[in-house]
Amino acid sequence: MAKAKETKAPRAKRTPTFLEAIIPIIVMLVVLTIGKGIMGLATEPLLLLVTCLAAFIAWRVGTTWDEMMEGICEKTAKSMPSILILIVVGALVGTWVLSGTIPMLVYYGVQIVNPQWMLVTSFLICAIVSVCTGTSWGSVATMGVALMGIASTLGVSLPATAGAVVAGSYFGDKISPLSDTTNLAPIAAGSQLYEHIGHMLWTTVPGAAISLVVYAIAGRGVASDATATSDSVSTMLAQLEQMFDWNILLLLPVLLVLLGSLLKKPTLPVMMLSTVVAGVEAMIFQGATFANVITATASGFKVSMINREGFDSTNVAFEVTKLLERGGMNGIMSTCLLVFCALCFAGIMSKSGCLEVILHKILAVSKSTGSLVLATVVSCMIMGLSTGNSYMSILIPGELFRKGYVERGLHPKNLSRTLEDAGTVFVPLIPWSAAGAYMASCLGVEVLEFLPWAVLCYVGFIIAIIYGFTGIGIAKLSEEEKARYMAEMV
Repeated sequence: MAKAKETKAPRAKRTPTFLEAIIPIIVMLVVLTIGKGIMGLATEPLLLLVTCLAAFIAWRVGTTWDEMMEGICEKTAKSMPSILILIVVGALVGTWVLSGTIPMLVYYGVQIVNPQWMLVTSFLICAIVSVCTGTSWGSVATMGVALMGIASTLGVSLPATAGAVVAGSYFGDKISPLSDTTNLAPIAAGSQLYEHIGHMLWTTVPGAAISLVVYAIAGRGVASDATATSDSVSTMLAQLEQMFDWNILLLLPVLLVLLGSLLKKPTLPVMMLSTVVAGVEAMIFQGATFANVITATASGFKVSMINREGFDSTNVAFEVTKLLERGGMNGIMSTCLLVFCALCFAGIMSKSGCLEVILHKILAVSKSTGSLVLATVVSCMIMGLSTGNSYMSILIPGELFRKGYVERGLHPKNLSRTLEDAGTVFVPLIPWSAAGAYMASCLGVEVLEFLPWAVLCYVGFIIAIIYGFTGIGIAKLSEEEKARYMAEMV
C-alpha cells in the first residue's frame, strides 16, 4: 500500500528578540555610512542588500515569503496617494516654468534686495524662491550665488550670508507643497500633505522669526549708502525678461494651489488643475506649442523650448539654466525609486514584528511626549549623520515611530513635523552629506563656517523638543481618530 504523502507543517512564528530586531537597523547605518558616505555608491542597491538581511531575520522568526510580500504591498498601497502627489508635483513644476510663473516670481523677488539689510533680504529672497519652486538646491544655485556676489561687493560677511541663504532656501524646502521632502514626511508619518504643512508653521515661523532677528542685529554694520551691483543678477534679470512675457495672470496657478490648501480641497485634483492652467497659459502668453507643454510635463522644462524673437538659447547663463531646467514627472522617478526601496525594507521589518519590538523598547524608555519627540529627533540625526541623506532621515525614523505616536494619542502630523525639523534641515549642516557638499561648493564657504549662521536649520528641532516637553503645538487624537489610525496600521 502506497505511503500517504506527508504535508510539511508550517513553521511556528515567534516574536523577534531585540537583538534580531535591531540588527537590520545597525547594519543599514553601517552599510549606508560606508557605501554612500565614504564610497559614494547609490543608495537604492544598498537598501535592497539590507532588505535581504531583514528578510532573512523575518524568515528566522517564522515569517513566510508571502507574508513579507504582503507587508511590502501594504506599505506601498498606503503610500501610493502621496507618491502620486510627488509625480504630479514634477508635472506641475515643469509647466509652471514653461508658463513663466516661476521665472516671474524670481524676476521680481530678486529686485527687493536692500544692501543695508543684506542678511535679512538674503533669507527672505531665498525663502520666497524656495517656497515657489520647492527646491533648496535650486534656490542656492541661483539666488544664493547672486546674493553671495552682492555680499562680496558690499563687504558683508560671506559665511553669514551663506548661512542666511541656506536657511532661507530650506524654509521653502520644509513647507512648499512642491518640495519632495515636504511630500515625503507625510508619507513616512501617515499624515496628509496640507495638514502637515499647516502644522509645520508651529516650528518654522518661530524659527524664521528668530533667524530674522539674528540677521537684523548682525547686519546693522552695513553702510546705508552701499549699492548692490552684481553681474550675475543683472544677467539673470535681463535674460529672464528676454525669455518670458510677464502677465499678472501668471499668478493664477499659484493662487489655485494656495486656495486649494486654504479650502482643504483634495491635493491631487488641485495640483492637476494648476498644471493644466499653467500649460494653457504657456501656450497663450509664451507662445509654447502643445508639444512643449507635454514635454515639460513629462521631462521638465528646457530653455530650448523658448522661441521668442531675438532669443538665443545657446547664450543663456548657467545660473538661469540651473534655475529653470527642472520639473517633469520623469525627474521625480529617482525619488520614487528610493521610496519604494525604503518601503520594501519597512514592509518586511513591520511584518516580521521587528519594528514593533524596537518601538516597544523605545516607548518603555520614552515615558512622556517630550521624550518621544526627543527620541525621534535623535533618530533622525543619527540617520542623517550615517547616510548623509535627508530622504533616509525622514523615511526610516518615520516608519519606526508612526505607530508609537498614534498609540500615545498623538496626531501623525506631530511626527511628520519633527521629521522635517530634525531630518530635512539638519542634513545640509553635515559636511560629508551631499547637501552640505553642494551648498559649500555653490557658495564658496565651508559647511562649518556657515553652520552657526544657518539659524533655521537647528532652531527648528530645538523648538520641536521644547514643544514636546511643554505640550505647546502638540496635536492630540480623539478616541475615534486614534481607533481609525490604528485600524489603518493593522
